[in-house]
Amino acid sequence: MSRPILPYLVLFAGVLVVSTSSILIRYIQAAGVPSLSIAAWRLALAALLLTPLAWTRVAPELRTLRRRNLLLGLASGVFLAMHFASWISSLAYTSVASSVALVSTNPLWVGLASLLIFRERPGWRTLLGISATLLGSVLIGLSDQVSSSAPDPALGNLLALIGAITVSGYLVIGRDLRRRLSVLAYIYVVYSTAALVLVLWALLTGQQLAGFPPYVYLLLLALALGPQLLGHTAFNYALSALSATFIAIAILGEPIGSALLALLIFGERFAPLQLAGFVLLLAGIVIASREATRRPVRT
Repeated sequence: MSRPILPYLVLFAGVLVVSTSSILIRYIQAAGVPSLSIAAWRLALAALLLTPLAWTRVAPELRTLRRRNLLLGLASGVFLAMHFASWISSLAYTSVASSVALVSTNPLWVGLASLLIFRERPGWRTLLGISATLLGSVLIGLSDQVSSSAPDPALGNLLALIGAITVSGYLVIGRDLRRRLSVLAYIYVVYSTAALVLVLWALLTGQQLAGFPPYVYLLLLALALGPQLLGHTAFNYALSALSATFIAIAILGEPIGSALLALLIFGERFAPLQLAGFVLLLAGIVIASREATRRPVRT
């Protein structure tokens, strides 16, 4: 029996929305907002917007969470907080292309974690897809290194890589937990935890959290509503039906979307090596999707 198409459509829409994230962040950083403050506002607004919906729809589920599920949700939130803190910071030091491409190497870490934790052996199409997407990410990064005018590409690329590793923990935990919790209960616990961690982190390190121009708050709200609530929630919805490895590979469409938006908005043209990287990323997503549609979903 063929798989339902809805999870794939939701995942595709999520990738499109998340592609706007780096563009919005660049505008907010240009207004002088610290990277950690951007991450804190993004998750705090998302959690606040979810609160009335969560407590009217899934309050009984939240009140009766098992201890194990609650601890896993808290751990997922910590991983998500670390991901946004490191990745958003990377955008202040390196180019959008390199940052988004390197943070998208998470299929390597998700695939390794799935093998070690869930004993899932990826098929040859998934391995080929991962190889193609990773090679595409490397080409994009190399292209940026050759002609980069960023303040500190090495530091930015390292932060983006840390963001890739930490978001992998978030995806792997979510893949396990989403099959026992509704999507609304899960994201409310995770986003609220991440928001609390980031706000405390910003306060303890003396980051400015208020006093910005009014338009900055509109951009922060757009970041919370679009990439966070719509984009990441789409990924969490898809986790109940698709493997974490496939979702991680599909998210690699984000560098392509971000680069196209940068071309349209900022006039950033593609370098030949960069374009080759994007082609490999697309090829990897297509190859991996063929493998994912052949495998039954384990419930």
